[in-house]
Amino acid sequence: MHDIQKALAKKLNYVALDDGTYGLLPEEWLAKFSLLFKMAETDGKKLKVSKYNFSVIDELHDMIDDIDIKNELNEKKQNLLAQNPENFQQVAIPEQLQAELRPYQVAGFQWLTYLDKIKWGGLLADDMGLGKTIQTLTFLQHFKNNNVKLNALVVCPTTLLFNWENEINKFTPELTYLVHHGPNRTGILENLNKYHIIISTYGTLRSDITLLQKIDLDYVVLDESQTIKNPTSKVAKAAQLLNTQNRIALSGTPMQNNTFDIYSQMNFLNPGMLGSKDFFKEQFAKPVDKFQDVESKQHLRKLIYPFLLRRTKEQVAKDLPEKTEVTLFCEMGKEQRAIYDMYKNMYRAQILGTIENQGIEKSQFAILQGLMKLRQICDSPAILKDETKYENHSTKLDELLREMQENIGEHKVLIFSQFLGMLSLIKDTLTQNDIKYQYFDGSYTAQQRETAIRDFQDNPECRAFLISLKAGGMGLNLTAADYVYIVDPWWNPAVEQQAIDRTHRIGQTKNIFAYRLICKDTVEEKIMILKDKKNTLVKDIVSDDTQMIKQLTREDVNYLFS
Repeated sequence: MHDIQKALAKKLNYVALDDGTYGLLPEEWLAKFSLLFKMAETDGKKLKVSKYNFSVIDELHDMIDDIDIKNELNEKKQNLLAQNPENFQQVAIPEQLQAELRPYQVAGFQWLTYLDKIKWGGLLADDMGLGKTIQTLTFLQHFKNNNVKLNALVVCPTTLLFNWENEINKFTPELTYLVHHGPNRTGILENLNKYHIIISTYGTLRSDITLLQKIDLDYVVLDESQTIKNPTSKVAKAAQLLNTQNRIALSGTPMQNNTFDIYSQMNFLNPGMLGSKDFFKEQFAKPVDKFQDVESKQHLRKLIYPFLLRRTKEQVAKDLPEKTEVTLFCEMGKEQRAIYDMYKNMYRAQILGTIENQGIEKSQFAILQGLMKLRQICDSPAILKDETKYENHSTKLDELLREMQENIGEHKVLIFSQFLGMLSLIKDTLTQNDIKYQYFDGSYTAQQRETAIRDFQDNPECRAFLISLKAGGMGLNLTAADYVYIVDPWWNPAVEQQAIDRTHRIGQTKNIFAYRLICKDTVEEKIMILKDKKNTLVKDIVSDDTQMIKQLTREDVNYLFS
């Protein structure tokens, strides 16, 4: 057995026999058994295959005598191959869920419940925007209902902390949670055990692994799991140390650059299923990435398909609304926050003093100017046109780059900002990271605009179009894009909708996802809350910025600059 394994590893079709001659391994035999020998351990004259690798013995199906084993394999294969909810054992959607799941989301939930039943980890790899979070929360609510208790840890990039918080509040409000992040986070184990879900970041996981590995967890969920694609990184090693019954990974782009990206994620989900790091590199990564070996690619797909569920936007298009709008919350770093707080306090004192002396009507310019400055700092203090020049500290730039590199894949993107300075910073960032883009603002001629539009629409390598909100609001047809980012949202929803509708128009065959980037605990978040409060006014009356400013009360102004 060992000699056959060595021969297959070297891509040889013969083995040395005891009498000094060579035995030929027929092509048909190699096709049928090579993956089995590659993944199995030899024990004398027997081969042992990990339970995670049940798919490798598909070829031996007709040779299995034990009817119970054959039936079990059939059941697992059918369930894990399923892409539709009717193929799974039907599990009721939790009554506590405050949402209507789409058919493919029901299928994702059923898939997670099936993996839980057989105690295997899985990677939910749906395209960005298809609702991986709500599918996971539906499953966690189901788990809690069935087991009375739930101890789960969700690890995500910092920019997604508040999205998890918001979605728990919105969809599964019965589940209690704690955001374990920041300098004031608890270091006491008992405090962490009080909640159904702990939401934390990859950086905090790395720093607090000694504490977090003491928790007896039911589930660990890694959101944007490609973050641990390097198995030698500290964060990947920390994830492996967590003490949990089972694991879920979420990623719209589990393989970004090469085959090896998938190894660490799969090893986290089901330790040992793909062998050692060196084994995987030699048997799969190198043959696939370096030599485009078809057989190795097919073998790898066969090994991982039971643990990976992926649906693209195109596959589930009929289940999607034409347009989905999402808010992405970004958390400022220390430097950006310090500058923001300094300006906020300065303008607060000035504006409230002006209102006191002159009344709110005569303070409108000061209010508008103060709000504009704070919004610019939310983008980056580097774009302020003040005497003091600041470095570029921008959580939004970090988030945009992460989205472009990790989530967007081959999709095309429109990026809108009201501030030319911010667009300039985005241009520099994309250039530094070799992401091809087009650009125009109000200074461009009609011919320059047309050239940029043609390149974006027709050139598959051009992935982003940067447009000033004012210049790009009308008359553009950019249907090559299906993702839109509004970098600095403002009062007027009509202007934002005009920007989004540059791609959501006649000729568009794809579903549109629009993202608004909001800095947490800033004037941006407060504007969004006030806008919801004054929803009718904003929709029916507001046509420009000054109209909204006129409607603000002293209490509103106090709130915005608090």
